[in-house]
Amino acid sequence: MWVRASGLPDKKVILFDYAPGRGGDIAKQLLCDYKGYLQTDDYAGYNAACAGENITQLGCWAHARRKFIDAQKATALKGKKVKAGKASVAINLIGKLYNIERQIKDQSVEARYAIRQRDSVPILNKLRHWLDKTLHHVLPKGLLGKALNYLHRNWSKLTLYTEQGYLNIDNNTAENAIRPFVIGRKNWLFSDTPKGAKASAMLYSIIETAKANGLEPFAYLTQVFTALPSAQTLDEIEALLPWAIDSGSVGHSNV
Repeated sequence: MWVRASGLPDKKVILFDYAPGRGGDIAKQLLCDYKGYLQTDDYAGYNAACAGENITQLGCWAHARRKFIDAQKATALKGKKVKAGKASVAINLIGKLYNIERQIKDQSVEARYAIRQRDSVPILNKLRHWLDKTLHHVLPKGLLGKALNYLHRNWSKLTLYTEQGYLNIDNNTAENAIRPFVIGRKNWLFSDTPKGAKASAMLYSIIETAKANGLEPFAYLTQVFTALPSAQTLDEIEALLPWAIDSGSVGHSNV
């Protein structure tokens, strides 16, 4: 199941798509007409989709941080001092980047850009300097070596978010959107047919988009299924989209 999360702040969209595989050709199909920024992890399957000039790829700091967390845990299991570990240096600096993001999340695009340039860029410069000193003094096949190489390999993608105030530090929006599907899959174990998987994708797209726009899913679906049979024109159908529907008659949710 592939998931895409996008849209304007007041028109958030979560789209699920079923495909029989996870190859790069699927990513290329899903993004064939897309122009703009694409934020992903380091999965090589996105490379073909981002090869042209239409897409600018961003990295995800959550994925980068996770690799250092794994290295730190491994160090702790060996009985070494975690505070003095190299992984802790990276985790601390990345944590400062996230602290800035928490402070500016409700500010304007212009303010976010200005604060990132003032506060985030110097931290990134410090992290880069530390990375350059550390990279070649750690075995590449260990967890810390893999974390360092991930950071080095994706550096330009990871730092790109500071160049625009509307870009995100990570792709947690998509990660969080896929989580309910993963939880559900543990209950039903699998989809019995491709048609069933595609039906699930459509339903999850509707429900997760409603949630992303602050609507209570059951109330929203009730209103949509009540009004949809009498909708005759494209305008009438588009009036049922989560950001266009009469919000006064639909419950709101913080889920």
